[in-house]
Amino acid sequence: MNQIDLIDKIAVVTGGAQGIGFAVARRLIASGASVSLWDMNEDLLKAAVRELGEKASSVVVDISDHAAVAAAAEHVEVGLGSLDILVHSAGIAGKNAPLDVYEIDEWKRVIDIDLNGTFYVNRAVIPGMKKRNYGRIVNIASIAGKEGNPNAAAYAAAKGGVIAMTKAVGKECAGFDIAVNAITPATAKTRILDELKPEFIDYMLSRIPRSRFLEVDEAANMVAWLVSAENSFTTASVFDLSGGRATY
Repeated sequence: MNQIDLIDKIAVVTGGAQGIGFAVARRLIASGASVSLWDMNEDLLKAAVRELGEKASSVVVDISDHAAVAAAAEHVEVGLGSLDILVHSAGIAGKNAPLDVYEIDEWKRVIDIDLNGTFYVNRAVIPGMKKRNYGRIVNIASIAGKEGNPNAAAYAAAKGGVIAMTKAVGKECAGFDIAVNAITPATAKTRILDELKPEFIDYMLSRIPRSRFLEVDEAANMVAWLVSAENSFTTASVFDLSGGRATY
């Protein structure tokens, strides 16, 4: 493991109880950070904190509830004394169906969690970062936000919105020592696969030139540098983690 210095930094990782979020939290703690895990699943949060040890804490929060998100951010600021790093990993895949028959309520659910939730979380942490003139944010988007996946228009639209929002917010914060970037992973071996039809999983795998899914630790390693002080210039950018699938 390369040595990224995150000593004395306070990080929030949404969706941190499992999948990419948990891998990121583990990597940040290994680099010296203290991490607050945000997730809806209290049982998974408790198990994650036990495994990660004394530098991990947790907040049960629904990221689609802006008031709950704001309260969670205040809880971290007051309890831990700062909030230097945000890695926003929480999200859902949603159901698979063509757009013309996609359920209206399901569309709203995916957009509310994956896009509005990203807005709420970023909005909650940026004021403190501006006040301290320091912050690092990584929003986890998806290759679907660049290229689209058939029968997953809601997810693609939400993640495309995350990419565009990240670019805008990075420019807004460029006058501060705040870096706001996104990563666009291909499908990773996480529980999100449980939401998808087998034929859709096969389709996504067939699009990856490396002929395998992303390992969560590979995502965590990229994020670790992006949230470090060493990343002092790059902002409003999108970093590819698609195994060669991305064409731009």
